[in-house]
Amino acid sequence: MKIAIEAQRIFRTNKHGMDFVALETIRELQKLDHIHEYYILVAPGEDHCLEESANFHIIEIKCPTYPLWEQVALPLAIRKIKPEIVHCTSNTAPLFCPARLILTLHDIIFLEKRVHNNKSMYQNMGWYYRRFVVPRILKKCKQIITVSQFECHRIRETLHLPEEQIIAIHNGFSKRFHPLESVYDTTKKYIPAKEYLFFLGNTDPKKNTPRTLKAYSVYVQQSANPLPLLIADLKEEVIHQILKQEGIENIKNMLYSPGYITHSDLPAIYNGARTFLYTSLRESFGIPLLEAMACGTPVITSNTSAIPEIAGDGVILVNPLDVNAIAKELLRLETDVPYRDQQIAYGLERSKQFSWQHTAEQLLKIYESIH
Repeated sequence: MKIAIEAQRIFRTNKHGMDFVALETIRELQKLDHIHEYYILVAPGEDHCLEESANFHIIEIKCPTYPLWEQVALPLAIRKIKPEIVHCTSNTAPLFCPARLILTLHDIIFLEKRVHNNKSMYQNMGWYYRRFVVPRILKKCKQIITVSQFECHRIRETLHLPEEQIIAIHNGFSKRFHPLESVYDTTKKYIPAKEYLFFLGNTDPKKNTPRTLKAYSVYVQQSANPLPLLIADLKEEVIHQILKQEGIENIKNMLYSPGYITHSDLPAIYNGARTFLYTSLRESFGIPLLEAMACGTPVITSNTSAIPEIAGDGVILVNPLDVNAIAKELLRLETDVPYRDQQIAYGLERSKQFSWQHTAEQLLKIYESIH
């Protein structure tokens, strides 16, 4: 059977969540399946992170914009390959797909009411594009895959899909995330302190950055020896704007914001962190939770959306709207050694339940069930 997998952005240097899901799953399929013929359809990029093998072929498709790439160039490539199945991995797909279509719909946040409208122009364009495309392609999908039971129920109820059309397959995380002995040679590239707190933030309102920084400011006021905060994926000017808006400019010298942190450095970053803050308002899965847990780093996360499903009952779950609750847990992890040790042990055990190998095995079953 010929299987085409859309993985448009996996060769770009600054990869994010959906890119890694596609990349890691393809890598595991490559180890797992030596029978079917695979065609991985990508846009050109500097990071050639996937290599061809006997039955895995990489086809680079050039096109100036994502919509044109997906709606014009991708269908043309599919017509040449003539696969039995096309799997689009990042929420959208061609409106006219010349093969049986499988779609990974990570979430439907773009169909939900916007709480704020301070997204970047790129994010806004993506939001409108998904709102236009997704409702028009769902009926054409032989199978829809999402990443959690929470999101599965939400998609099914919101879009009135038949129960059998959508299935949840949990994501995994890379085996590179595990406890490490010495990490300062790596972490000092991003923050000079040997001990610090870590927060993954960006301009998306769902990341809850203003409240998280406000909670950190409360922690700084109440801690006898407050640790600095490393913030990934957020520009300094955005942080400064939030600090001014929240009236917490006094913590400015406690913050380090190096921008995008190379994925290969993240295991060291998690290992070096005393606590990982993942206080999102809305997530369909939450791979960083598992990465931090697998590194033996205590996690403070939210009691909303899919996060409790992935993190489990033993993790520290807080109301992400409650600044004082977040600060309280930061302080407790700093002062209560048995509590901290309990969180480390729980995270190491919980993370063992997830792997990209399992994700790929489930996906292969779906490929082979499509007729």
